[in-house]
Amino acid sequence: MEHRRRDARVGPEQLLALIDNTSAVIYMRDLQGRYMLINEEYERLFNVSREDIIGMKDHDLFPAEMADEFLANDKVAAKSGGPVQFEEIAPGDDGPHTYLTIKFPLLGSDGEAYAVCGISTDITDRKRAEQEVRLFNVKLEQRVRERTAELEASTKELDAFAYSVSHDLRAPLRSLHGFSQLLLEDYSDLLDETGVSHLRRLQVNATLMAQLLDDLLRLSRTTRVELRRQSIDLTAMAESILHDLAAEEPDRTVKLSVEPELHDVGDLHLVRLAMQNLIANAWKFTGGESVAEITIGSMLRDSQPVFFVRDNGAGFDPRFENKLFEPFQRLHSAADFEGSGIGLAIVQRVVLRHGGAIWAESVPGEGATFFFTLASPVSLSEQRGEDDAK
Repeated sequence: MEHRRRDARVGPEQLLALIDNTSAVIYMRDLQGRYMLINEEYERLFNVSREDIIGMKDHDLFPAEMADEFLANDKVAAKSGGPVQFEEIAPGDDGPHTYLTIKFPLLGSDGEAYAVCGISTDITDRKRAEQEVRLFNVKLEQRVRERTAELEASTKELDAFAYSVSHDLRAPLRSLHGFSQLLLEDYSDLLDETGVSHLRRLQVNATLMAQLLDDLLRLSRTTRVELRRQSIDLTAMAESILHDLAAEEPDRTVKLSVEPELHDVGDLHLVRLAMQNLIANAWKFTGGESVAEITIGSMLRDSQPVFFVRDNGAGFDPRFENKLFEPFQRLHSAADFEGSGIGLAIVQRVVLRHGGAIWAESVPGEGATFFFTLASPVSLSEQRGEDDAK
């Protein structure tokens, strides 16, 4: 047994074989920086033999600034009493290489350091990749800044255009409507039935044009205003909108159902704009029903609240669902249902700005249901927590 233990002892040859069969660079230097030992990987990388390097210093092999750094790191390791990690730069065939180096002191019988051993692993590929990522990010940030500046400039142009549309086109429309009304009031006895009809059609179209301008401006603003998120009582909002619609048409019979305690997080004004358009849509398309039904509620999908507005009105052909949310796209004739075809486009933009989704289901003649999501339950709970803290 004792003979086997003697054979199992590791000698200098075995240790040298071990360090020579590793891809790391391994070396040993005394406290004055003179080389005592290097492995084969060191020989290969720096084109020097272990016999020739004994007694040499880093200043004999590398540029002075680089050698000074190596020696300074050796001294830190010698005083540390244990392993210390550095990133060091050394020459390579294709330019400077970066090494992750572990240095530790070799201690004598007196407990004092007499040499420093270093084990260096080439991490150049990783560092270069990191540098490429940093450069890419810098370029990307620059592109984002440039694109943001372009978008801000475009937004200013759109604002100017919107103001021009609002200011310059409304005045002639008001004139058209006003003068046609004067003609009807003061000269209707001089006009035949056809002339009066033409004037009334002129008034109707001037009113429609003004409404179209309002809708276009609202559509534009939904993509430009800053989102101000807060907890929203959707139940109270829906009831308020329905109350206003019922007040405008008190003779209509509409069966209304609004689920209690509907809450989510979003921009109050934008969400009201979306709800106004969805509920007004349901109100309009149930106009031909003897008893109209409008239901506003919610359900859960993947633990997220999904809200819906359902009606029993005209519905639409589901084959054309993709056109519903496009501006000016109408699935019913203007003779049957008035409108500019912008309302649902406004709803979609509001929902998308909140990071949500919107879709619809319908059977022609049996009504339609519009589903939408806004903020996630996590956002809602965080907002409620903030509200409680206040």
